Amino acid sequence: MKHFRKELTINTKSRRAYVNITQAVEGALKESGIQEGLCLVNAMHITASVFINDDESGLHKDFEVWLERIAPEKPHSQYRHNGYEDNADAHLKRSVMGREVVVAVTGGKLDFGTWERIFYGEFDGLRNKRVLIKIIGE
Repeated sequence: MKHFRKELTINTKSRRAYVNITQAVEGALKESGIQEGLCLVNAMHITASVFINDDESGLHKDFEVWLERIAPEKPHSQYRHNGYEDNADAHLKRSVMGREVVVAVTGGKLDFGTWERIFYGEFDGLRNKRVLIKIIGE
């Protein structure tokens, strides 16, 4: 069994953002040479997420509205976590959106449904954060 590891660095220009990282993951898969196996993609920060969904701007706006309703950023004083930091909402949003995805690799390609794409969700941005890609297989 072969294995491959690569890190992406992402720095968004806003506190919250959704970044389609599918091409970067596909590039890592090609670089790995693995034809059959599994590809794990996970956010390496507790205020960021990796998830699979449709690449549709209206849906991304819906995520933003829905998440803000569940865990509003302000007032910062509503959260016990906030004190030194003001990002409790980002921790909660990450808990809802998830830490990682695993995608089957078949014939050297990510084995997706029709509209599935991999996204990095940022909930406390404006600095470098890492995403891990780990591929195992043959």
